[in-house]
Amino acid sequence: MTTETINDTPARALGVALSVAFVCALAVSLAAVTLRPFYLANQEQARVGRLVAILDALAVQGRPYTLDDIEAKTVRLDDGVYDDSINADEFDAVTAALETATSITLEPGDDIAGIRRRANHAVVYLIGDSTAQPDVVILPVYGLGYQSTLRGYLALDGNANDIVALTFYEQGETPGLGGRIEEPGWQALWRGKQAFAADGAVAISVGGSDHGGSIHQVDGISGATQTTLGVDALMRFWWGERGFGPYLKRIREGQG
Repeated sequence: MTTETINDTPARALGVALSVAFVCALAVSLAAVTLRPFYLANQEQARVGRLVAILDALAVQGRPYTLDDIEAKTVRLDDGVYDDSINADEFDAVTAALETATSITLEPGDDIAGIRRRANHAVVYLIGDSTAQPDVVILPVYGLGYQSTLRGYLALDGNANDIVALTFYEQGETPGLGGRIEEPGWQALWRGKQAFAADGAVAISVGGSDHGGSIHQVDGISGATQTTLGVDALMRFWWGERGFGPYLKRIREGQG
């Protein structure tokens, strides 16, 4: 083997490696662009399916709304103001929460829901003619349960206080115990409860039983203490200042 061949070998190997890397990067980029419409379509299909569940819960109460009655809006969580610069139909809060530029790290004292990071924005769903004072506000809520992340939708009346429906669409809790948060019977216990006290403080709590009809307390699930505590914590978080608190305050004041 000549000296020239020996010296050329590393350069050729590097050239081949760079060429392969370029081709792979180009293929990934093309695939991402090509598949994005399918990703968005699947994301929309999943979102619609979840909203249908909350609409079914509203229909039981004599509120026969349809998907056409719902308007999606993006909300800036820090101050509760609508942000029309972000397309609500394409916004992915899960992805946004993973990026430092589009989320915040929650301090341990604030992270009662156990989510660690919170996206700067969230999508809310409104029913009614006014975005400032809608008839119904549907909020996405999530947090840690006993052994899984719990995700659901909470529907509030236009006063942003009275709970009209709750559904959990994703959970991996123990079947027959914590998994009962998906049962219509338990979810119906939330109907008619109020999230806030007269002074605007978060007043709802979840756990125990026989609360004597308290407007601010929901019975827990027997044998599922940790799941119940998880639901209690995530609800208090999303109603609080780090969650939808500023937005709901604006709704109550007619400034949504």
